Amino acid sequence: MSLVKSLSVGNGDMFYILHNSDNFTIIDCCMSEEQKEEIIDEIKAISAGKSITRFISTHPDEDHIMGLAYLDEQISIVNFYCVANQATKDSPSESFEHYCQLRDSQAVYNVFKGCSRKWMNLSDEERGSSGISILWPEVAHASFQAALADAADGLAFNNMSLVARYQLEGGASVMWIGDLHTEFMEEIFDSVDLPKTTVVFAPHHGRQSGKIPNSWLEKLDPQVIVIGEAPSRHLNYYTGYKIVTQNEAGNITMDCVGNKVHFYVSNENYTREDVLDDEGMSEYSNYVGSITVETEYTLGG
Repeated sequence: MSLVKSLSVGNGDMFYILHNSDNFTIIDCCMSEEQKEEIIDEIKAISAGKSITRFISTHPDEDHIMGLAYLDEQISIVNFYCVANQATKDSPSESFEHYCQLRDSQAVYNVFKGCSRKWMNLSDEERGSSGISILWPEVAHASFQAALADAADGLAFNNMSLVARYQLEGGASVMWIGDLHTEFMEEIFDSVDLPKTTVVFAPHHGRQSGKIPNSWLEKLDPQVIVIGEAPSRHLNYYTGYKIVTQNEAGNITMDCVGNKVHFYVSNENYTREDVLDDEGMSEYSNYVGSITVETEYTLGG
């Protein structure tokens, strides 16, 4: 059993993975003053008993790092994963300053396409892999270098986002694409690995400006696309694909068991009978349906 949760944090991103190995992963951080204590209490409770906790930062825009200093204070981030960068801001927030502190510290591990690390995607006799692979960036790629230059000049940060994929052994796979823009994804199409993936979180919170290109969708062939909490007027609803919308669902918990993914949400009035199968699950509250994972190559746990 493995849990993947997308927290409802408004126009921002924050996720965690409770692995079925001795690993716990947090991806991005967006905690308001009103939410931060509740979120921290949940993270401490759900991760209790896990020896390895890592934080993966897709990129340092405020809606992906807000509350990072408080998170570090509460759980002590000793494994901080990000792309190597020298991003700057003219008027840095406390969160951005803390991002830079972690980025430039001994806690950092700079990720890149195909990188390997114990126990991110390597197992040993001590503990199993977390099943996380980094599909992008290809560091020398001209488009990525241009994105890094923009970030170093304090101009833009979205296209320095990494692409990460989680694969449960014998089960589901999940992908995060940060805030990459559509045009950028098209530019790097020939240089990024795009294996079939069960659930994909739409980049840029589901905005049209971050719509996953058809070239990517054909390779990823996702069973479900999760659309984030950008304003509805800016969203792309991926006609022809099964979607779950966080604006309406609230917190989304995916319970990955064997070849099934069971979806639970915090909004008790949200339904997805049109795209999810009712398997009568009751492990958590507000069950909204399930999918059966289509056959795919398996990596980790």
